Amino acid sequence: MLQSILEIRHLRTLVALRDTGSLVRAAQLLNLTQSALSHQIKLLEDRYGAQLFERKSVPPQFSTTGLRLLQLADTALPLVEEAERDVARLALGRSGQLRIVVECHTCFDWLMPAMDAFRQRWPEIELDIVSGFHPDPIALVMQNRAEVAIVSEEDPDETVDYHALFRFEIVALLANDHALTAKAHLTARHFADQTLITYPVPDEMLDIVRQVLAPAGVEPAHRRTTELTVAMLQLVASGRGVATLPLWAVQNYLDRGYVTARRVGSKGLTGRLYMACTQGTSGQPWLADFVRITRESCFKSLPGIELL
Repeated sequence: MLQSILEIRHLRTLVALRDTGSLVRAAQLLNLTQSALSHQIKLLEDRYGAQLFERKSVPPQFSTTGLRLLQLADTALPLVEEAERDVARLALGRSGQLRIVVECHTCFDWLMPAMDAFRQRWPEIELDIVSGFHPDPIALVMQNRAEVAIVSEEDPDETVDYHALFRFEIVALLANDHALTAKAHLTARHFADQTLITYPVPDEMLDIVRQVLAPAGVEPAHRRTTELTVAMLQLVASGRGVATLPLWAVQNYLDRGYVTARRVGSKGLTGRLYMACTQGTSGQPWLADFVRITRESCFKSLPGIELL
């Protein structure tokens, strides 16, 4: 009888390769090195005596052997994941709730699809978003008014667990005819005589202020706020000011030529996002699944992000 060397991780590797379209992105999604991923694939190819996919094609074109293993993965992985959730539910012994408080206005663009996917997998977990803006979302977690806070920084003084999500570039947005479009990138001094348009949040929650302007001692000539991303972009497009937003949040507008983007600093301005929760919540099986679903959903749908 043929002794199988197939493991669940091999099937997940093939699915990740198909879904992401490259070895590099598949390795990032699975939190593996590219060499470790290549080793898995070579192991399977040596065992079955056939290539699994065409190396030079982008995205990879799977061979007949590769397609058969993908067929197995598409059948087996959902069954394994369903069984693991059932076991977790038996251990849990009851339903639960997951209330989410968000720090950033643009989080809803990627949070809602992740919540929809989670709701299908854990229908017994009551899922909700804590409404309104909260300047200290972790306080709500500590007060048992939320289970998870989406935050942009890890605070070592907080007695919570942080689950890393992803990093992303924040770009400066300008009207297409703005004089600063002539610059290859912007520095703090370029904001000194501008109207800076932001969300109505404290400065310590704005990466452009916290990471760039405040350290340089620069205060923009004028400030303006708006609750809506689309309103911010309209103000920028009409020459009312400049803004900084995540690249993934504005890529569609850039593709349509609605506004122009420039990097902030020669190496770019980077933002990060984390889930923060208590140790008790971290121990819940559905929390680990929610983190995984969110990371995978964002990695597949948001342009230019990198998993942390």
